[in-house]
Amino acid sequence: MTEPAIRVDQVSKTFAVNGGRSSLAVLEDIQLHIEKGTFVCLVGPSGCGKTTLLKMMAGLTRYDRGEISLRGRTVTGVPDNIGFVFQEPGLLPWRSVYRNVDLALESKGMSADDRRSAVERYLEMTGLTAFAKYPPYQLSGGMQQRVGLARALVGEPDVLFMDEPFGSLDALTRARLQEELATIVGKTGTTTIFVTHDVDEAVYLSDRVVVLSARPGRLQDVIDVKLPRPRRRQEFRIDPAAALLRARILELIESQEIQSESAITASA
Repeated sequence: MTEPAIRVDQVSKTFAVNGGRSSLAVLEDIQLHIEKGTFVCLVGPSGCGKTTLLKMMAGLTRYDRGEISLRGRTVTGVPDNIGFVFQEPGLLPWRSVYRNVDLALESKGMSADDRRSAVERYLEMTGLTAFAKYPPYQLSGGMQQRVGLARALVGEPDVLFMDEPFGSLDALTRARLQEELATIVGKTGTTTIFVTHDVDEAVYLSDRVVVLSARPGRLQDVIDVKLPRPRRRQEFRIDPAAALLRARILELIESQEIQSESAITASA
């Protein structure tokens, strides 16, 4: 049996609060296997630990119990050859678009020709070739996120971690970047973990949607999205199968939010 790209075995996380005088359980007993080359979205009620789970898989946050492994190796820090895209692209304002993307290759020991070829390929793939010499501040928010995506992919990571990368964008830009991301990841075959609050976005992008319960987050369901690819926005909006998936996921999330609100009311 092929080893999953990421294995999460009975993982829990608790944060100290009130200056360490008390604790807050964020995630409990998460069991999840993510196959190589799949696109997985993490969804759930606000505060359920989606971003914490992503950061633990990426080695940015330590877990308390259980084990996470990436490519068969236990995650004890940030693994080699992974990529990140966050809500804020974090571009260096004094470097051009080209040099921001090239930054990801500077420590890889590649030849100048190989680096140039790689940067140019991903600039073209993300529609940035004409903007290679621009400083980031001259670009729109959507264009800046494209730069962040190109920088994350140029090193050809085994796993791409994305934490609400389109959350601050307007609806039209967001929809366009969703289509572009689906196309790019389809071409590269990169295993992708994507956190979102947007159920429509999750269904559109994913091969599987992981639904977490209200805090402390537990694995509520893993839903396979067996919609054909490539997915076109106009067709997707009216696809009955997509509508059923959206409704199912929303029902799961809303039921958890109601339970959470009831628990808060009862304890007040």
